[in-house]
Amino acid sequence: MNAPVAITKSTWRVNSGQLFTKAMEDQIINDLNDTRIKRQGISLSGGDPLHPQNVPDILKLVQRIRAECPGKDIWVWTGYKLDELNATQMQVVDLINVLVDGKFVQDLKDPSLIWRGSSNQVVHHLR
Repeated sequence: MNAPVAITKSTWRVNSGQLFTKAMEDQIINDLNDTRIKRQGISLSGGDPLHPQNVPDILKLVQRIRAECPGKDIWVWTGYKLDELNATQMQVVDLINVLVDGKFVQDLKDPSLIWRGSSNQVVHHLR
């Protein structure tokens, strides 16, 4: 995806960061259900949640959120366009509320945009 001014450059390499574990997944579910802090939902963003290597874990997570955290919103930011997604990626999309798609393009950067960084990106309200 390689946005030149991306905040999360360290997440670009598929072998960087930490492995996503069952303990991390459980913590997310616990946090979403913790009534001491009101959380509307979860935002999943870069690297890229819909990168083919990430999709199995992301799919499992969003399935658990739907099953165990009723009423929580799920937002996903991806560099892929909605019409480029394969069937496995679409399984994730079918479970989320909002998809913000498209690569960040520096020449199209617009700070007045809500929920996206450049004008080529599209906000899809799915649920």
